[in-house]
Amino acid sequence: MSAPSRSPLLVLAAAVLAACATAAPVSGTPTPPSPTAPSSPALSSPAAAPTEPLPTTSAARAKVVVLDPGHNGGNSRDLAAVNEPVPDGRGGTKPCNTTGTQTDAGYTEHAFTWDLAQRVRDKLTAKGLTVVMTRDSDTGVGPCVDVRGAAGEKADADVVVSLHADGSAPANTGFHVAYSEPPLNPAQAGPAHVLSGDLRDALRAGGFPVSDYVGRDGLSPRRDLAGLNLSTRPTALVECANMRNAGEAALVTSADGRERYATAIAAGIETFLAR
Repeated sequence: MSAPSRSPLLVLAAAVLAACATAAPVSGTPTPPSPTAPSSPALSSPAAAPTEPLPTTSAARAKVVVLDPGHNGGNSRDLAAVNEPVPDGRGGTKPCNTTGTQTDAGYTEHAFTWDLAQRVRDKLTAKGLTVVMTRDSDTGVGPCVDVRGAAGEKADADVVVSLHADGSAPANTGFHVAYSEPPLNPAQAGPAHVLSGDLRDALRAGGFPVSDYVGRDGLSPRRDLAGLNLSTRPTALVECANMRNAGEAALVTSADGRERYATAIAAGIETFLAR
């Protein structure tokens, strides 16, 4: 099997995201401010309605969003590659990537995040934003978490959002939004907190409950996630649901549920970019 791609990221402006193990959050959680157009051939997402574009940073440059759909469909076929150690951003190493989690019925996290990322992308490109994806299919291996962490800088992004789902005890429910803490650069020290709060608020407004088993009030500061630690742009990671909980498994498995998540996440990104 091929090793994870470390080639330049593919910019997809209008074209067509392990078990996410929950680490114990560090103490002292900062309190952020309160806080499918055509799909790929394999999907059948509803078309997004045309809307007015968001303001851009200049007449010549649309704001840039990097979407990072977690894991990849080929990771389980090349465990040697995905277990290769890479920098974790805090002086240690992490495995290149992981296979991710799945529902009890076998619906995988990598399939969920890939479908979700495309839905979010289509909503944002309809607003005139430029969207870069960290992977261009759900059949490859990687990219490694250090490559994902560098994606925002490489794309000159205004915001980076990593999309995941959790695999916790069946009784646990709810979403949480993670950010790097303690911060390692100015983007992590403030803007990432604001972004996390905006995503949290949008998901709440979309009817999703905050996590009852990790973090506080839907927010989870983390020091162990390389993709967050290595980012120099405002970055947050959304764990949308616990795929091992029967009710939430049904939600992420359904197209309607994924559309609800996409609508909320796109709204949170738009709120942050409009500040």
